[in-house]
This record gives sequence, structure tokens and C-alpha cells, in this order.
Amino acid sequence: MMLQVFDWILVLVLVALAWRCLNDRDLFRAVIKFIALGLLLAVAWVRLRAPDVALAEAAVGSGLTGALILSARVRMRRRERAAAPHNPSGREAAR
Repeated sequence: MMLQVFDWILVLVLVALAWRCLNDRDLFRAVIKFIALGLLLAVAWVRLRAPDVALAEAAVGSGLTGALILSARVRMRRRERAAAPHNPSGREAAR
């Protein structure tokens, strides 16, 4: 009975986290939620008695892919800063 409750809570959290990951406007937070989603998916695979898939999901789905996406976001931010016009006052220009 307790494991069924855990499974249903896991399903609800997975769906909610996936929805929030897709609809977050801040890319950094979305990537962090994506990594957490991968780790929870690994837990779901363990509950489905597929430890090999769980290990692959944890390593590739959240670990490697999350690191690559974070790296891409850092590079995007650097390019955005380099492309922005220099503003010596430190304030944004009024529009």
C-alpha cells in the first residue's frame, strides 16, 4: 500500500516537474528542473525493476545531457554579453 502511494506521488511529481521545466521562462532554472526530472525518472525506472535503464537515465539523461545544456547556456550568455553594446554607466538604456 505504501509503495503504491509512493508510485502515485512519483508520477504526479514527474508530470508537474516536466510541465514546469517546459514552461519556465528562466533557462537556467529550466535546465536545473530538467536535471531533477532525469534523476526522478531514474527512480521511476528502479521502481519498474529496470536498473540498467535507470543507470543509463541517471548517467546520460540527467548527468551528461544536463551538463551539456548548462554548458551551452553559459556560452549563450557569454555571446549575449559580447554582442551587447558597451554601457559605461552600468544601467540599461531607456526605451
